[in-house]
Amino acid sequence: NFHTTIGIDLVAMCVNDVLAQGAEPLFFLDYFATGKLETDTAAEVVAGIAEGCRQSGCALIGGETAEMPSMYAPGHYDLAGFVVGAVERANILPKMDEMAEGDALIAISSSGPHSNGYSLVRRIVEMSGLGWEDKAPFSSRALGAALLTPTRLYVQPVLQAVRAGGVHALAHITGGGLTENLPRVLPEGMGATIDLDAWELPGVFQWLAQVGGMEQSEMLKTFNCGIGMIVVCAADQADALSALLTEAGETVARIGTVGAGEGVRYTGTLL
Repeated sequence: NFHTTIGIDLVAMCVNDVLAQGAEPLFFLDYFATGKLETDTAAEVVAGIAEGCRQSGCALIGGETAEMPSMYAPGHYDLAGFVVGAVERANILPKMDEMAEGDALIAISSSGPHSNGYSLVRRIVEMSGLGWEDKAPFSSRALGAALLTPTRLYVQPVLQAVRAGGVHALAHITGGGLTENLPRVLPEGMGATIDLDAWELPGVFQWLAQVGGMEQSEMLKTFNCGIGMIVVCAADQADALSALLTEAGETVARIGTVGAGEGVRYTGTLL
């Protein structure tokens, strides 16, 4: 019954995806379906959507609310949305033909699991024996609230970085984690080497790994592990872009390089 941030997650999963194409989000529409409309809940959800749009600099121009009595159990609702973004054709990412061996990988921190892996998260919470209102072992907040920390919206700072020049690709780290998302933006014949010692695994992921008995490889292909977006850029632009993103309020780390090969190779230890 914590509905105030799900709308932010809905917007974030859309705008962060179009951002990965180099596009600026322009407008957003939502769809809310339920068996019987509970106005207070719907108002909280829509307020979250509006906040996500505000943070992303895009307009919430409309939506659809559907009451379908027999289709949804009491208290349940279905939420969907989409965004339209725009980018000049010459600026579409990834720029496969500009990427080269030695390009830098700059990681931008996530705020938590970011809407991915929650079937497993719920299973691990069951295994822990903790309730949603119990204090989270990794936070000063209640477990439910801590796990529902909304997805970080990267639009404003990352667009600044793209416009500054030198960005060859953006990888939005969603379902599939680092292992599956980063290779999608790399040219054929190129892979990435990531140093797992370059950043500290946030407490929420340490707890999930410990209670769930998860191995490092499973964590890396299930969760974002503290990284919500990766900037692939020319090596000589890495310091300037890192400084720009830091000044814009993001936490960044230089975590690796692009090189010959396929997929992602890891060095160091995350867990």
